[in-house]
Amino acid sequence: MPRALVAGGAGFIGSHLCDALLDQGFEVTAIDSLVTGREKNLESARARGLKFVRADINSPLKEWSRDLGKFDEIYNMASPASPVDFAKMPIFILTTSADGHRHLLELAREQKARILFASTSEVYGDPLVHPQVETYFGNVNPIGHRSCYDEAKRFGEALTVAYHREFGVETRIARIFNTYGSRMRPDDGRIIPNFFIQALQNQPLSVYGEGKQTRSFCFVTDLVDGIIKLMRSSEKFPVNIGNPLERTVMEIALAVNSLTGNKASLRHLALPENDPKQRKPDIARAESVLGWKPKVSLEDGLRECLTYFRSELSASPDGIVAPTLG
Repeated sequence: MPRALVAGGAGFIGSHLCDALLDQGFEVTAIDSLVTGREKNLESARARGLKFVRADINSPLKEWSRDLGKFDEIYNMASPASPVDFAKMPIFILTTSADGHRHLLELAREQKARILFASTSEVYGDPLVHPQVETYFGNVNPIGHRSCYDEAKRFGEALTVAYHREFGVETRIARIFNTYGSRMRPDDGRIIPNFFIQALQNQPLSVYGEGKQTRSFCFVTDLVDGIIKLMRSSEKFPVNIGNPLERTVMEIALAVNSLTGNKASLRHLALPENDPKQRKPDIARAESVLGWKPKVSLEDGLRECLTYFRSELSASPDGIVAPTLG
């Protein structure tokens, strides 16, 4: 039976990845510090045999890797990724893509395992090229509010490539664009959770600026399918994984209000520092190399989110506060 390690396995995307690997017959171990991950995301996977290890990959390798056995595939999905986290734990975010990822790369080197680094569209910053193609170097403010995440992921990519070039480690890099679906933290602060949490409580939706900035949303099952296809491919260079269908923030707000029946007005707030004005992946490389493209429509995905966020609110009798970004 093939074996996989998923770092950040109790997180939103990581837990869905664990489910997909179990479906494929893998023996799966998830490791997570639970700084932002939630153990309940793994309830169904643990019932199917998933092994969960609560540990921090930033700790020395031997402290958490002993007795885990040998892995064929290592997926590094570990890192706080929400804008609300950037002000709370910038050092932790930076070290997770530096020390934490280096520990996983060392494990892959020792075990001759293949390793995938979950990077992000944030490496492109507030892009001057549209849509964003993998050869674009980006427009990133290295000392801005978002820099702890942007630069952490850029460094993580550089570290990944260095291990491939110097030690011959089989590495993969996925540049993940906006992703949504069940198991998102309801207080995540990003567009989809914020809009649903506010709409389902009949509150005005918080729209930053005029809402003309664009995003492209990929449903989590599509994203996980792309990540696994990338891991099994021979592609050494970064690959954009996301949905190229571009929508304005205002369009998403109106769609959520329509879906929930929310009659409250919108609340316009100042744009956060370095907030990207446009975000859309060029997925030609994913289509040609992986044979991958997203399948779930935004409308179908939002309907699934409606069910999920309703259940989250029903489990929170005091309600949930959607955070405001500075």
